[in-house]
Amino acid sequence: MKGTIYKSTGSWYSVKAEDGSFYNARLRGKFKNLDLKVTNPLSVGDFVEMTIDPLTPTEAVIFTIVPRTNYIIRRSSHKTAFGHLIACNIDQSILLVTLKQPKTSIGFIDRFLISCEAFRIPAVIVFNKSDLYNDELMEEYLYLKDVYTPLGYTCILTSMEKEDGLQELMPLLYGKTSVISGHSGVGKSTLVNKIFPELALRTDIISDHSQKGKHTTTFAEMYDLDETSKVIDTPGIKELGLFEIEDNVLSHYFPEMRKLMGQCRFHNCRHTNEPGCKVKDAVEAFTIAPTRYESYCSILFEKETHR
Repeated sequence: MKGTIYKSTGSWYSVKAEDGSFYNARLRGKFKNLDLKVTNPLSVGDFVEMTIDPLTPTEAVIFTIVPRTNYIIRRSSHKTAFGHLIACNIDQSILLVTLKQPKTSIGFIDRFLISCEAFRIPAVIVFNKSDLYNDELMEEYLYLKDVYTPLGYTCILTSMEKEDGLQELMPLLYGKTSVISGHSGVGKSTLVNKIFPELALRTDIISDHSQKGKHTTTFAEMYDLDETSKVIDTPGIKELGLFEIEDNVLSHYFPEMRKLMGQCRFHNCRHTNEPGCKVKDAVEAFTIAPTRYESYCSILFEKETHR
């Protein structure tokens, strides 16, 4: 029997079978995870094959993972040599960011987009909590929109509290499997509540002391919007360490740098100190945003120091 993982709690999985029935499922014995070193062998969105437990008809045993079309992965915060799957087999990512309460760093945005670029997963950047924006923050939003829109990333300004911008976001969810990601406190659960009011997911206030969000979603879970549309709610990501991306191909996951491939003087140019580098020329000419180049250099330096 074939099914789709709708929720993962670590050792047990909620799986929806092709006939629409849900089963509590577990993995059979020692499981080989498609040669991928991860802390979680299965993720929401995974397609699996399973057998119903003859003694407990509501339970099943998973024995096969269907090869994934794509996935978003981050470095495990506990085992640095391993990755942690965020979601699999998705059509687009919805990254919620906030410029205040809490503030999402540009570095975090770029790291997430790199993870999407690894599988050419389209990304939508939702700038939430616009009701808190003053003139300075609005200028920052317009700058970031000018940076990311030409790169192919849809940017939407929203206020979940006032339901502003939802009319622009909602049509993008139909006919796709979308994963919603971001820091804790940026409004992911609030957004899911707007999409699925019947769920009444718990939300929490921002910590006054740290200005960081409190975790309200413990496990990733997928919900059906209609027969062809699914939304995956994920726990807040504190830090996003890149996984499986070598430094010699890092620039390939920056669309503006990818366009300049093969144009530098040296074929193995790392775009840092080499002469005749077209990427550095583009940064100086402001055709590549300095903030994006700073993210690239920061990630490259981090990879070098952790070898």
